[in-house]
Amino acid sequence: MNVQVRYFASLRETLGSGETVADLPPGSTLATLRDALIARGGTYATALARSRSVRCALDQKMSEETAALRDGAEVAFFPPVTGG
Repeated sequence: MNVQVRYFASLRETLGSGETVADLPPGSTLATLRDALIARGGTYATALARSRSVRCALDQKMSEETAALRDGAEVAFFPPVTGG
């Protein structure tokens, strides 16, 4: 299944791109996607490392990494936002 992946804020800057497409097996979750992106190595491994705090949205709704993906889903990764 194909998933549209978007990156925001510092993740976009680190990766040098605002989006990509990922091809994943059926039954994949947000965690599966993140791990597949980390496995690409290089800046993906650095930006999405498990040691970093990264938020996820699935079809424009904040989601936990256990959320199941569907073909054509839109996923967004971004760093935690703080404000004052």
